[in-house]
Amino acid sequence: MTERPAGYPLGIMTDQIFATSAADSEFVRVDNADALTVARMRRELSQWLRTHLTLDPDRLNDVLLAVNEALTNAAEFAYRGQQGTMTLQVRYDGARGTLLVDVSDRGTWRHVDPESQPNTRGRGIPLMRALSDQTTISPMPDGTHVQMQFGDCAAGVAPQVYAQA
Repeated sequence: MTERPAGYPLGIMTDQIFATSAADSEFVRVDNADALTVARMRRELSQWLRTHLTLDPDRLNDVLLAVNEALTNAAEFAYRGQQGTMTLQVRYDGARGTLLVDVSDRGTWRHVDPESQPNTRGRGIPLMRALSDQTTISPMPDGTHVQMQFGDCAAGVAPQVYAQA
């Protein structure tokens, strides 16, 4: 996981381009872990994905929903009423046609017994696993790291055509 570069304050919006192709592009956001930030990061990621990749609408929505769930978990649970930060890092691996997503926080993992939760809670992690090709959740002493991989992603931008039903 790439740490926030020195000199970048919280809330910085950077698209770090390390080469000239979409395969070498990286989307990085570091900001406060709260609901407003989740919504903003999701919008910005949506725009970045549309700019750098050609995803069918279902795949785009899968990525955005899974990332939204990971960010929401960080915002809602990591800091237990305290302020904290979360990081969203997205990288495209052109050689494999895979989108790699990392969501991390520096909070504390909260293990919850699913049986003790109302049936309206606890769907985020199963949803991330269902929508991505691979999801790894690593609770660590310095925070939680969620890594997701999405295959079948193509670089480049195709004209977007929206059909009305």
